[in-house]
Amino acid sequence: MKRHLAGCLWFFCLASMAISILAETTTSSKPTVASAFSSKSTTPGVSNGTKGELLPMVINTWNFTAANVLAWRILKQSRGGLRQTRNAVVEGCSKCEKLQCDRTVGYGGSPDESGETTLDAMVMDGGTMDVGAVAGLRRIKDAIKVARHVLEHTHHTMLVGDAASAFASAMGFESESLVTPESKDMWQQWTAENCQPNFWWNVHPDPKISCGPYKPRPTPLTRWKEDRARTEYEIGRKNHDTIGMIAIDVESHIHVGTSTNGARHKIPGRVGDSPIPGAGAYADNEVGAAVATGDGDVMMRFLPTLLAVEAMRAGKAPAEAAAVGIQRILKHHKDFMGAVIAVDRLGNYAAACYGLDEFPFVVSSPAGPNGPTRLETVKCIAGQEQVNVVPLERGKI
Repeated sequence: MKRHLAGCLWFFCLASMAISILAETTTSSKPTVASAFSSKSTTPGVSNGTKGELLPMVINTWNFTAANVLAWRILKQSRGGLRQTRNAVVEGCSKCEKLQCDRTVGYGGSPDESGETTLDAMVMDGGTMDVGAVAGLRRIKDAIKVARHVLEHTHHTMLVGDAASAFASAMGFESESLVTPESKDMWQQWTAENCQPNFWWNVHPDPKISCGPYKPRPTPLTRWKEDRARTEYEIGRKNHDTIGMIAIDVESHIHVGTSTNGARHKIPGRVGDSPIPGAGAYADNEVGAAVATGDGDVMMRFLPTLLAVEAMRAGKAPAEAAAVGIQRILKHHKDFMGAVIAVDRLGNYAAACYGLDEFPFVVSSPAGPNGPTRLETVKCIAGQEQVNVVPLERGKI
């Protein structure tokens, strides 16, 4: 009898301890950043809450509201967005392709040196870590949908150029010219102005006054400060841009998608950051996701979206995580333009940017005070300022 009573007392103690630990965990798991939609908020563009408050959600770069509205409508077709995140990002980005957002997404924009428009796109599944991407896609308008077919119907990650177009045709996509009267006019005006500006350097004839064709200049390598020809091309939202989109359901299943027609007057064959996992976008259900936009030739060298996700994995809030990617680039390039949006698995989000006065992005979630969809902006880091962010601990990334 004593042995039975002792066992009951021991079981009661264990149960009490378990309940106490559970209560502490539940209390401490609440994020600590103030919500952009609460009465105590002091940080525009930064959101905080629990999954029930912030999810499901869709967030995308720039003021591409129509794309976000469609993605949100698709996400809401199931309760909590379950099993709809992939459909949401693909259809949302596809909407931007059809609308030719800012002439930087989809057909009929950003002609290369030969006057042709080519497309880059990517889809990533944060649960399986699978990726489907296309780069330099020719004569196929539905870049993000072709990327989805690479994800769902091949064991590959990326297909490029004419071979990607052949794959798309085999999958039933229509082949047609991506050139429009507007993109043809862009190209003709550019060639009439001696192909200025362009992306060549250290070649002859002088790329600052001539259209080429170019050959390597037989001189020693220039010092970094003399190597300026390529960066004299101002990269901005009207000549190089991307839609990057994140969709998260109530169970923190995440998909990201990107689509772009690349840098205007790029050298044929150039691929930017948008279709590169970890550069243009990255997702991991265990942590969150990030998307980027801007000067892809610079940004892709630093994998800013992977850095942002890994910063959140190390415990950083989305605002700090987004700034980490920008900070890493600024160590080497003071004259680039770019932005990173970071979202954790609960739906807390923030953006960081450089090279602009401010950066707009669109969010849809249950937390909106005036409806689910809203346009937000974040002030960018001024050129003379230092990035004010707590550095990551050594060995964390």
